[in-house]
Amino acid sequence: MKSTTPKIIFVYLLLCLIWGSTWLGIRVSLESLPPLISSGFRFIVASAGILILMKVRGIVLQKDKIAIKLYLIMGIFSFIIAFGLVYWAEQYVPSGLASVLFGVYPFFVALFSYFMIPEEPIGTYKVVGMILGFFGIIIIFSDSFGADLSLNLIGMMAVVLSGIVQAATAVIIKKEGKFLNPLSMNFVPMLIAGIGLTILGLIFEDVNQITFDSKAIISVLYLAIFGSIVTFTSFYWLMKKVNIVILSLIAFITPIVALFLGWLIYNENLTRENIIGAIMVLIGLVIANLQGILKPKIIR
Repeated sequence: MKSTTPKIIFVYLLLCLIWGSTWLGIRVSLESLPPLISSGFRFIVASAGILILMKVRGIVLQKDKIAIKLYLIMGIFSFIIAFGLVYWAEQYVPSGLASVLFGVYPFFVALFSYFMIPEEPIGTYKVVGMILGFFGIIIIFSDSFGADLSLNLIGMMAVVLSGIVQAATAVIIKKEGKFLNPLSMNFVPMLIAGIGLTILGLIFEDVNQITFDSKAIISVLYLAIFGSIVTFTSFYWLMKKVNIVILSLIAFITPIVALFLGWLIYNENLTRENIIGAIMVLIGLVIANLQGILKPKIIR
């Protein structure tokens, strides 16, 4: 158990880093591709990569009734609807603000898990940590809320709805999908999403907006390989090891990662609010994990 803990911590931090960069990656991809087609290409490439990994590792696709049901739930809700909403919204909502709005995700994971997975109690520490972390995120991006919300209100609502849908799906998978291999778990849903989103894009979007330039190719490949294959495979591996609410707190860290990447790559200024908010988020994460720190327990 102790030997597994460093690996869990490493994978958790890796997820925070990669998912913190994907918000910017989506924004870059939208400069060359319409949102539905961009997300569709991402998941087609990702599903192809996962299939190759499954063949190399000799993993057989699970085809029982429960697995098929979960594939459909993930493909439709977690990928087509949730990612379709995020990609569409980022046409109107800044990537940093979008990542903040997605901060509703841990709260709804906690809410849904309270009713669906009672054996994983939320506890006072997690509630206090989530609230503190969310206020920290608000402080970090407090300047973003001073804009005219009428111009991007629908986009903001779409991101929030995406977070709620993702939360519900994650809790369902946590409850019923423990027997699924992480690669098998993602292959079919991503294939469904890739085909579905691409078809919807070809029907409803202007194909004349498609530009296969370096930005399109690099962003789609990055989002497919790192933002989809690496992250979702790791996420569902972690889901079998740690409490679902603790895992959902990644949504509080990703905006901080996006903020500091902007500082490192684009030389953006770090304000006092940014630093104070980041500290609040980190304190909130420590509090949320306090029970696990005092009484370590890894879910086998």
